[in-house]
Amino acid sequence: MLLILSSIPRTNLEVSLAPKFQRKKILIVDDELDMRIFLCNLLGNCGYEPIDAGDKDEGLQKALSEKPALIILDVTMPKETGIQMYRELKEHEDLKNVPVIMVSTIDKKTFSFYQKFHGTPRQKGVPDPGAYLEKPLEAEELINLVRTLTEADECPLAEDE
Repeated sequence: MLLILSSIPRTNLEVSLAPKFQRKKILIVDDELDMRIFLCNLLGNCGYEPIDAGDKDEGLQKALSEKPALIILDVTMPKETGIQMYRELKEHEDLKNVPVIMVSTIDKKTFSFYQKFHGTPRQKGVPDPGAYLEKPLEAEELINLVRTLTEADECPLAEDE
């Protein structure tokens, strides 16, 4: 089932198709509305409670207030990048243990080079992200990673395959 939410004006693109019990919150931080809609639909249909943010500041605020089980974070956002947000997450006492999946159009090799060039993350004691995925994202790969990093049960959509 695919829901199109782009015509619905909402500040938070939460999808609530799955049962309310044991829904783990997943924070999606990406400046691209289409990517947030796609991820909210995918995660909502797999039983998670997606929460979205369009930039670093909103993402940090929602991470603190919502206490997500996992954060999906875009590397390349305007103003302050996802790498800067990731560093702040891992240095914050209440958020440092939340797993993060970094996503970007930048390939992993270039991302690793950028981290080394800027002295992040290891030089400051910041761990590597839980995973790094290149866009366009493969739904099954992403859900498997989310499931692994949150130790959740199988996605109900997987039974239909």
